[in-house]
Amino acid sequence: MLDAVLTPDVCQRATRARDPRFDGLFFVGITTTKVYCRPICPARVTYPERRRFFTSAAAAERAGYRPCLRCRPELAPGRALCDAVSRLATQATDRITAGALNGHAVADLAAELGVSERHLRRAMERELGVSPIELAQTQRLLLAKRLLADTDLSITRVAFASGFQSLRRFNSVFRERYRMAPRMLRRDRRPSNAPFLRLTLAYRPPLAWTALLASLRREAISGVELVQGRRYARTVSVDGRSGVILATDEGGHVAVDLSPSLVPVVMPLLSRLRHLFDLDAEPAAVDALLAEGGLGDLVRERPGLRLPGAVDGFEVALRTLLRRAAPWRARPRDLARHFVRALGEPVTTGIPGLTRLTPTPERVAQAGVDGLLALGVSDDRAEALIALARLMATGRLRLEPHGDVGATREALAEIPGIGAALATTIAMRALYWPDALAASDRALQRAAGVSSARELLVRAEAWRPWRAYAALHMRAARRV
Repeated sequence: MLDAVLTPDVCQRATRARDPRFDGLFFVGITTTKVYCRPICPARVTYPERRRFFTSAAAAERAGYRPCLRCRPELAPGRALCDAVSRLATQATDRITAGALNGHAVADLAAELGVSERHLRRAMERELGVSPIELAQTQRLLLAKRLLADTDLSITRVAFASGFQSLRRFNSVFRERYRMAPRMLRRDRRPSNAPFLRLTLAYRPPLAWTALLASLRREAISGVELVQGRRYARTVSVDGRSGVILATDEGGHVAVDLSPSLVPVVMPLLSRLRHLFDLDAEPAAVDALLAEGGLGDLVRERPGLRLPGAVDGFEVALRTLLRRAAPWRARPRDLARHFVRALGEPVTTGIPGLTRLTPTPERVAQAGVDGLLALGVSDDRAEALIALARLMATGRLRLEPHGDVGATREALAEIPGIGAALATTIAMRALYWPDALAASDRALQRAAGVSSARELLVRAEAWRPWRAYAALHMRAARRV
């Protein structure tokens, strides 16, 4: 049985698009073969009427279906209690691919996930067939191969940037796994004196880069972000490493130039940038559905529209609240500039206009309500910002991609001064949730041509499970 959120129509659309953001939220049973799959299964070719949808693997098996041998439903990021081991393995995999075991022990990761080291190892072996160390080693080698082929970093820097703790270990593992020495990938590459390291991020076209930059420009925090022409630049800080990134669409991929200081954290940084630019979206499926739902003119105007995401979850929440935190007659941009200048750590980038890092939850929490009031933040927003900063500084609230949308929205909405609409906006950006819809937003209701939240929800059924894209299209149309 499906709940009110995941209706059969919603599941059909997500299945047709193979959208990875719905992986683990439901499973697809094929009535002719009695096999059940994940919605991202590459082998599934069947008619919609032969599909049945289930909220858990256990429900599918109880109905007489067996798991697909190709997409392996046991690896899906399940949310039900019976999928606890799978969920743990998936969470660990996400952290490991972002470099959680680079310089850290498995015991540290287990403690962060709230389980014992033994249980984590057992879960990884059961679900993936490899240990946490083996998975981390594969990720390191893949990143190393990419850096060897695409950059002129020295082999020593490649080794350490990929998470290896010694050059000797890197050479040994690389030879053992790939049956060649690392230098074999460097024979025809000439050294470069470029001040930045260039990497690329692929995507499925089309990509409405101009519209994406327009969204990022409107929300840019002075000192932290800068949009010039078709280039987006910003300061970043990941695991204590700070620097600057510059991104430009080059058709088929986004070229990213990053400071050499960010090389040690390139693994988590690239993942964050994919979320920021929404590069894992399936625009053909999204645009087709929205066109069928009555938004064809808007889709044709901006094909491949993407949801601006987040480099850092707290930054999204901070930006969202500051836009509504300025007292009467004050400009939100001026408030954000003063806020960042006072609480953001200075950073040298060599690029005019990029001088500060986004304030951390710890620095905002230390400022206190009185400190924020002195900066010009309104009373209710100052209290909301401090409450949010304290929750995140202590780890009681995490704003990370693919987190629990329902629990996060509820936690945010319970903070006085935030409310349901802002909580939905923050969750959409920080958790990378494509079906977010702030139905109580009066501006969005006007853009949709309705007069109430109930009417908007009824109309938005045709846009599911990508209501966030529909809302972005309508807001963009009103700004023209």
